[in-house]
Amino acid sequence: MARVLLDSTVLIDALRGRPAASRLTGLRRRGVEPWVCAISVEEIWRGLRPGEDAAARRLFNAFRLAPLGVAQGMLAGAWRRRFAEQGVTLHQADCLIAAAAQGIGASLATANIDDFPMREVAVEHWPAGV
Repeated sequence: MARVLLDSTVLIDALRGRPAASRLTGLRRRGVEPWVCAISVEEIWRGLRPGEDAAARRLFNAFRLAPLGVAQGMLAGAWRRRFAEQGVTLHQADCLIAAAAQGIGASLATANIDDFPMREVAVEHWPAGV
């Protein structure tokens, strides 16, 4: 079964009932297993609107959690260093999310493809609100 790790932009759309929600429901029928990582869980939880807690819990319970360990930390740090040497600043959270996807052999679904320039990660563009 193929795997896709869902970035925060996709999760926000799903939580708010935007088109990503219907796209997510069809993943398993197409043989794609959806995953999240703790970084995205934190980002979503931090930005919840009043009354969204229960819906967010249900959303996260529907996905597997990609591990973040030493290997993912080393990979994220290597990416940040490599891009910094080229004059490009990458965010720690984005690099950890990408490393989590790489660690489970998943593509990465996001609305912000420019945040993930790592060639090693297959990035799927899921435009926000579309």
